Amino acid sequence: MTHTSREDTLSIRTQYIQVLLMGVSAFVMNTTEFVPVALLSDIAKDFSITTAETGWMLTLYAWIVAAMSLPLMLLTSKFERKKLLLGIFVLFIASHALSVFAWSFNVLLISRVGIAFSHAIFWSITAAIAIRVAPEGKKAFALSVVATGTSLAMVLGVPLGRVIGQWYGWRTTFAEIGIVALVVFLLQAKLLPSLPSMFKGSFRKVPELLKNPLLVCLYLLIFTVFTAHYTAYSYIEPFMREIGSISESLATFVLLLFGGAGIIGSLVFSRWGDRHSTLLMFGSIVVMLLSMITLLLTVHSIWALSVNALLWGTALMLLVISMQAKVLMVDLHAQDMLMSIFSGIINLGIGTGALFGGYAVTHISLSSVGYVGGIISLIALLLMVFMIKRFPTLRA
Repeated sequence: MTHTSREDTLSIRTQYIQVLLMGVSAFVMNTTEFVPVALLSDIAKDFSITTAETGWMLTLYAWIVAAMSLPLMLLTSKFERKKLLLGIFVLFIASHALSVFAWSFNVLLISRVGIAFSHAIFWSITAAIAIRVAPEGKKAFALSVVATGTSLAMVLGVPLGRVIGQWYGWRTTFAEIGIVALVVFLLQAKLLPSLPSMFKGSFRKVPELLKNPLLVCLYLLIFTVFTAHYTAYSYIEPFMREIGSISESLATFVLLLFGGAGIIGSLVFSRWGDRHSTLLMFGSIVVMLLSMITLLLTVHSIWALSVNALLWGTALMLLVISMQAKVLMVDLHAQDMLMSIFSGIINLGIGTGALFGGYAVTHISLSSVGYVGGIISLIALLLMVFMIKRFPTLRA
């Protein structure tokens, strides 16, 4: 092997490591977003409030990310990307320290606000960073790695967070996330290259982007899908425990399966996503709809519920990556802005879904959350049918 080819091999290996580090960063960021779902009952008990009141943790976090993603992305648009990423993680780690010592529910909410701010900027820049550090011709791989990090947050992060919370208390869960984030921060500082901002737009770019009817419909679909998903998923832990009388360990197992299914979705996308993304999107919405409307039927059998969780989790991840890939291709010079709005709208959907789920729990019944989520999924399916008819590019 010549000296040049050895250098090239080392360079490509380094690029793969950098992509994997972005996947790990996504894992940490998403673990902290999803983990309260698995700890709702414990946090509610600690502060002597109801699970529906504790659900405001999810809604507040998600709506802050939704509201602040675009403004914060524009404020930081000229920052060098590595320094910005490191700054985000400093805020993330400090906010987790406050979560650990939160002496009231309001203080816990304040700590979540800090984490939400870091989250808002992170998801505006992370897909673009992963694509930039990836080896030549490996963009789909880079997006799949970030998506796998996201799904691993549900596969490992949420169940592990739940187990640690059961054994040592929910505060320890947040402490562990902070410690892992510190390790990731040190690795980012050492391994990532300097990445000057490639952002060429300004706030005036937003109306121009939103004149694209396909992009507007994609964003509307993303919002509807996540509203549907989080209407049911936000209260899945008390649903399993109270409606299905499922033990704590089996509830953890189902959450583990749900997250693990995300890896299946990521692998399916990396295999067929470039050629069949529209078909994958349509099929995923159908599967999510069926999973939600059969949730009450399957909760009394751990085997049926496990199959349901596997299908639902796979469909959700496939849908997210397929839509992300389509959104990123709308304008190659405004990917940060496109992803910022994408992240904001996902979180608007998460917050709205958690709110709808809380309303269903309070005013209908805990057992109704699957049906309410299913109705919203049906709206998403009708929108997808409209989009396939309206936009020839989706049929290509």
